Amino acid sequence: MSVKSLETLEVWKKAKEFCLRNYREVLPLLPSEEKWNLSQQIRRSSSSIPANIAEGYGRFYYQEIIRFCYIARGSLEETLSHLVLCAELKYLPKPLFESLEQDGEKLTQLINGYIGYLKRSKQGQNEPGASHIAREGESPYITDLSEDHIGIE
Repeated sequence: MSVKSLETLEVWKKAKEFCLRNYREVLPLLPSEEKWNLSQQIRRSSSSIPANIAEGYGRFYYQEIIRFCYIARGSLEETLSHLVLCAELKYLPKPLFESLEQDGEKLTQLINGYIGYLKRSKQGQNEPGASHIAREGESPYITDLSEDHIGIE
């Protein structure tokens, strides 16, 4: 797999563009007191979107790819949540926020479309080990937190 192969994937290209917009257009507008808080959260969540799509793409097995797409979609929602906060704190001009929000909605549709395609095509279902299912045994942890089970009297 190479970057050239990954660049054929429209959802990855759009996710990368969304991340770059956040780096170039949002982060410079944040006040210095947000350098280690909100700024870092936006960096991490927005860069996680294309990174997880790429990681899934490299797995070659559709269920793994789908799992990473779900993570990417969650990171997108996290980024959008941070952008809402930025807008409400007046760190972002309204037109910029609305543009990013629209890009986020389009990206959500692309990710959902890619997940649907993967589910239909089942790429990699015949890969070695694809038929193996990993399951955990019974939980060794206390799952009942009532007073009777944790020793509170």
